[in-house]
Order: sequence, then C-alpha cells, then structure tokens
Amino acid sequence: MWQTLLEELRPLEIVTVALDSDPALARPWIEKAKPDHPSLIDERHVVDRMFGIVNVPTGVWIDERGMIVRPPETAYPRRPAFLDDSKVPEVRQLRIEAEKYVNALREWVATGRHALSADEVVRRSRIRSVEEEAAATHFERGLELHRSGNRDAALEQFREAVRLHPANWTYRRQA
Repeated sequence: MWQTLLEELRPLEIVTVALDSDPALARPWIEKAKPDHPSLIDERHVVDRMFGIVNVPTGVWIDERGMIVRPPETAYPRRPAFLDDSKVPEVRQLRIEAEKYVNALREWVATGRHALSADEVVRRSRIRSVEEEAAATHFERGLELHRSGNRDAALEQFREAVRLHPANWTYRRQA
C-alpha cells in the first residue's frame, strides 16, 4: 500500500524503517514488498529512541526543509486485519484510523494542510520519563548482550525494559 501511495503522491518521499535487532528477520518482508523507496533496517533502534516511537507502523512527517511537521503517530495505510481477528483484548481496543491518516497525508502533499506549527510539534512531542529513559537503557543493554550471545542476560534486560515502559511495543516484539 505504501508503494501505491508513493506513486500517487510524488514528489513525496517515503522512507520505511524496520525496527528489528536481527536484519535477517526483517529482510524477507522488505524483499517481498519490493519497494521503490528507501527501506532501512534499524537494528540498534536509533530511530525509535530519537523520535519516541513505541510501535509500528508509525509515521513522522518531515518537510522539504527537514523540519518535523507532525511528530510520531500511528500510520497504517489501511485497516489491519489483525484488529478483527485478534483474541487479545488490548489489540482489539486499538483505535486505528487508516483512511483518515492517508487522507490527511494526501492533503498535506497537495495543500500543506495538516502540517503543525513548531510549537504544536513540540507540545505533542513529549519528554521521556525517568522510567522510559531507564527502559531504553535496559533495552540497549539487552540488544548488546543478545548480540554477544548472552541470551539469558539479554532476556533479563528486555524484561526490565518492558516492565519500565509497558506501552513500548517495539521492546515487547524484540524481547
């Protein structure tokens, strides 16, 4: 779907970033999609830490000057089937408005509408709490321990990251 939107919305540039500590797990999905846009794999989760991303897909709108005009927000290109199929109550309660998001993106490209002022971007962005910052540190430790082959110690770090920041689904998935 993003590929179709990219063709429709040129000169919009779309860059997709897989937040996956193991590139071998993300690569087949990227290859299957055959994107014509840059598709990166962030194995160190730098993007989620920089922007405050806690789940995917998340969109961040950046204008041609390099300014963030919409901070991270849920960015599904269409209604995901898992919303109706899941047996997990938290998943079924997710509010995903894919059509509204895509229409806003179209309007932004065509008219500039939906871009936020710098003050509003800052207001909607939030400073991480001490717990969230500690969770990020535990998560990074977990990644390094996992890479070095110490899976048990990595799992402890991942569990602590999830405990400290339970809303961060990127931690849950990687753990």
